[in-house]
Amino acid sequence: MTEIEFQMEVEVEEEEELMQNLRSKATELLLREEYQDSIQIYSQIISLCHESISKKNPNPIHLIKLQKTLCLAFSNRAEARARLFEFSEALKDCEEALRIEKSHFKTLLCKGKILLSLNRYNMALDCFKAANLDQQANENCDLVNGFLEKCKKLESLSRTGQFDVSGWVLSGFRGKMPDFAEYVGAVEIKKSEISGRGLFATKNVECGNVLVVTKAIAVDRAIMSQDGGENAHLVIWKNFVDKVVDLSKKCSGINDLISKLSIGENEESLEVPDIGMFRPEVEANSGISCEKVDMGRMLSILDVNSFLEDAISAKILGKNVDYQGVGLWILASFINHSCDPNIRRLHVGDYVVVHASRDVKAGEELTFAYFDILSPLTNRREMAKNWGFRCKCKRCKFEENVYSKQEMMEIEVVLGKGLVDMGSVVYRLEESMKRLMVRGKEKGYLRASFWEAYSKVFWSEKLMRKWGRKIPTAEGMVDSVVDVVGSDERIVKVYLEGLKRSGINGVVEMEKGMKFGRGIYGKVMKKQAMRTLLQFGNV
Repeated sequence: MTEIEFQMEVEVEEEEELMQNLRSKATELLLREEYQDSIQIYSQIISLCHESISKKNPNPIHLIKLQKTLCLAFSNRAEARARLFEFSEALKDCEEALRIEKSHFKTLLCKGKILLSLNRYNMALDCFKAANLDQQANENCDLVNGFLEKCKKLESLSRTGQFDVSGWVLSGFRGKMPDFAEYVGAVEIKKSEISGRGLFATKNVECGNVLVVTKAIAVDRAIMSQDGGENAHLVIWKNFVDKVVDLSKKCSGINDLISKLSIGENEESLEVPDIGMFRPEVEANSGISCEKVDMGRMLSILDVNSFLEDAISAKILGKNVDYQGVGLWILASFINHSCDPNIRRLHVGDYVVVHASRDVKAGEELTFAYFDILSPLTNRREMAKNWGFRCKCKRCKFEENVYSKQEMMEIEVVLGKGLVDMGSVVYRLEESMKRLMVRGKEKGYLRASFWEAYSKVFWSEKLMRKWGRKIPTAEGMVDSVVDVVGSDERIVKVYLEGLKRSGINGVVEMEKGMKFGRGIYGKVMKKQAMRTLLQFGNV
């Protein structure tokens, strides 16, 4: 062996020892979940490998070792980046690793998991199928098969929208939360007569049908104590904003989507995005965002578009009584408010399920309530003011005109005092509607506005004995209110109590109750689970 060959061999041994030390250190950091530090070490390994390959012209055996080291370093760096939600850069590392070894098991598994997180179910499925062909899959068959089955299920859910939470409901919301996937049904984004842009049905939709299922870009929650106060809300809000900003900085795809949302100004000039960009499998711009986030604009966007999970329109399934949270669900943010809404949203984990709360016609704008709409016009005006807008829906316009009548003003004043016979309030309202020739949906509007009076009467046996023959039946009142505001827990509760009191338990009546239930929770559970919710006080 010549001196030069000897020197080269020494250098190779020293290089391999250095690589081994770096690999051990990086692996330790990865296991300790110190991802950023591990990324730096893996980057150093990658640089050393590239330098050695390009400059030192290694022999074939040493070249193979360097390529294996390089492949593994890319794969592990991808894993670390994925843990930090740097998905776009992680995918680039996966591609580099697979360029060296196209069937590298660990990389295929990592890439599949990243694509699964990005809702690219078919692409993820291809990765897990390829990984399953590798001999290492035999040692990890349960893991790979688990991912394969999950991908197939989520792909089916994203295509059909046939979600089912029955088992979870019947178990009392214990155990593993049911699987959800991104789903976009028969909807489109168009210019809205209500405000700016809105979501519209593209075909007739039955009550309870799921229209959109989407995962939050970010959400923050906390268990609120009774004396939590304003301070706790500020902490939740700050944590939430920090999460959104961090994700926007990491991924321009997310930043681009968020930038399409309104800041509450110049609504008419806003671009109408194609609904296709929100469908699963669509590959958004995934490069790293280099631009600094405009905090002023971001705060305006979040202020206008974030949802509170404790809102009246955001009933959360499960044990959540003490939880309050705030999140951003981008597609759902295009849905405008109306005091005669036709959809509801249901929060399950980080997902929001948007479904029809009554039958919807093709071309109809989808709207839900931002606040409690079972209250008089004056109260709703105040709540809308807190949200920064003035509602101009058909119901509000009608009630503006009716409330100018002296007798209607008197009824609202009497109701506000709260110390009167609510039966007399209901009776006066019904008689006033006759004199003013209020018919059809307009009756439902006013009955919804004076819901407090109606519900107290129908819950009181004493008041029902006194006023029952002079006022509408509970069933008639419920039908007219649901027709204009959709299903609501309080409305269905009155309906079921009315059936119980009258002793009626027929198939027709119970099927109507089930339809009301589907309006509240959507068609995401079988009848037995729905009966459980309706029967045991969850409405």
